Amino acid sequence: MAPFTLSSFRDIAESEIIELYDSVGWKAYTDTPNVLFAAIKNSSFMASAWDDDGKLVGLARAISDDSTICYIQDILVRPDLQRTGIGRALFQKVKERYRHVRQTVLITDDEPRQHAFYRSMGLTEGSAFRPDPLRVFAEFK
Repeated sequence: MAPFTLSSFRDIAESEIIELYDSVGWKAYTDTPNVLFAAIKNSSFMASAWDDDGKLVGLARAISDDSTICYIQDILVRPDLQRTGIGRALFQKVKERYRHVRQTVLITDDEPRQHAFYRSMGLTEGSAFRPDPLRVFAEFK
């Protein structure tokens, strides 16, 4: 595992945020950087991961009412450091912060590696809930 440190509250330069989101190809975010910066600023909670040189290597952010629900909006790790435990540590940091809420929700792309990661974190896809599957309704613009 690559050495890294986690931080729940740390100022992050806008250039570091853009670089991280660009590294994973999330152009929908970086095409409108002011929207991305506002989203991060207005998140309920954020955890970040830093390498030994002080470079941002991962980030997770959540939106929550801090009572019943936590919506995990982003978990991203630089591609060269994926599968090193950073994503797992970021996810655990969010889960720890919101351990008291009843629902943790995450919407993701239809990518098998992402699905495997979230299943390994204990999340269940809505269609797999039994006896009755859950339905998710969303609108994306």
